[in-house]
Amino acid sequence: MTATSSVDSEAGPSSKHEERKVLAGTLVGTTIEWYDFFIFAQLTATLLSPLFLAPLNASNPGLAQILSFALIGISFLFRPLGAIVAGHLGDRLGRKAMLVFTLVMMGAATALIGMLPTYAQIGVWAPILLILLRVIQGFSAGGEWGGAALMAVEHAPMSKRGLFGAYPQIGVPVGMILATGLLYFLNTSMSKEDFASWGWRVPFLLSIVLIVVGYLIRRAVAESPVFKEMSARKEESKAPLGELIRKHKKAVLYSTMIFIGNNAAGYLLIAFFISYATKSLKMPTPQILLATTLASFGWLIFTLVGGWLSDKIGRVKTFLTGYAIVFAWMIPMFALIDTKNIVLYGVALFVLTIGLGLSYGPMSAMYAEMFPANVRYSGISIGYAFGAILGGAFAATIAEALLQGTKWTGSIGIYIMVLCVISAVGVILAGETKGRPLGVAPMCRPNRSGTSRQRSTGGTRVACALLPERWTEASVPTARGSSRPRVL
Repeated sequence: MTATSSVDSEAGPSSKHEERKVLAGTLVGTTIEWYDFFIFAQLTATLLSPLFLAPLNASNPGLAQILSFALIGISFLFRPLGAIVAGHLGDRLGRKAMLVFTLVMMGAATALIGMLPTYAQIGVWAPILLILLRVIQGFSAGGEWGGAALMAVEHAPMSKRGLFGAYPQIGVPVGMILATGLLYFLNTSMSKEDFASWGWRVPFLLSIVLIVVGYLIRRAVAESPVFKEMSARKEESKAPLGELIRKHKKAVLYSTMIFIGNNAAGYLLIAFFISYATKSLKMPTPQILLATTLASFGWLIFTLVGGWLSDKIGRVKTFLTGYAIVFAWMIPMFALIDTKNIVLYGVALFVLTIGLGLSYGPMSAMYAEMFPANVRYSGISIGYAFGAILGGAFAATIAEALLQGTKWTGSIGIYIMVLCVISAVGVILAGETKGRPLGVAPMCRPNRSGTSRQRSTGGTRVACALLPERWTEASVPTARGSSRPRVL
């Protein structure tokens, strides 16, 4: 018979209880991480420029808003560093340890933002310290997603990888619901003066409570079965980052391209629309926050649908459907927003979330299936981080600059449409990954002929997995279960 990894089966977690722990552990962490991120992004759209860039805000509010949005982007520049460090250690030490580490780091940085003095109190040190804490947040976010995605997908039955992988993905809309919902409550329960004076600090400080809850839940989740298998076979790479760069450059490039369009469109919803509606269209802030919260429920639902659908029709078809919806909706969406009607504004955002969900839900599963186990954490984290830099990092900044330069919101729509095309090309080039093995194959190396071999040893036929690269056998288990090298 052919040796098959226990990971690549329909078994899944050992019990429903274990399944719930895995899914809760991946969901709660990404929810808290993105709550922290979105609190900053949404307050940037409404308040932070007068608090931390006071002189510029007084003399040139438009430029101050552009620079405020750039503060969102700065943290993205440090995501690749977080992805490299957490990915390397996650491939060597385990997924679980990195998940706990990134969660605590993000929470600490967020809480400290809530304690920062403003420009009026310490002058130029206020924006400098804010930038430093944003760098820490970016580093943490760079390592968080990859670990959560792998914990979900590597625990999943083969036929449910898309659905399991959608759980860390819905941490984005759930985090957004918490962030916008809390800001809506604070904006409607206190005066504008009180909110600007001290109320804005509350969401950041509440992160401490969420971090404690998330830490306790994640500590209870078992290590990924793929990493356990790697450790048992002693086949983890000694330098996963170096191997990733040498052998999997195309997979990293394609994963970067796949995320660009979704992340850019998502950050319009997260940050730009709130600023544009309240400052340019003069719509009431509480109504805009409520509409954004309701739209986030659509994002949550359609992200789960996207993961589930990718298990049925494949990752590629699901992604392309999502990107087609985002592409087609861009110009009509801005036309509805520009009516200044809050109902039409809500409809515009909700329809956008259909495309966002379908092009985000399958991502964990597809990315995991694009890389072999020993470089998987590094590969998906780095691809995701670079996609975020080229997509969402400066999407709100670019949108604001396009708006001020052209005075036409359609120019922003065209910008997102171009990115959607780039992402669709990345999906097509990556090809269908549904059903690819995730388990650890015997240690393999490229064969000059590009073919794979099977060898019979002790009554067991052992195959080298044809993962994204071409491989052939380099070690064969003996009848006693040990491993001996083979020169081919």
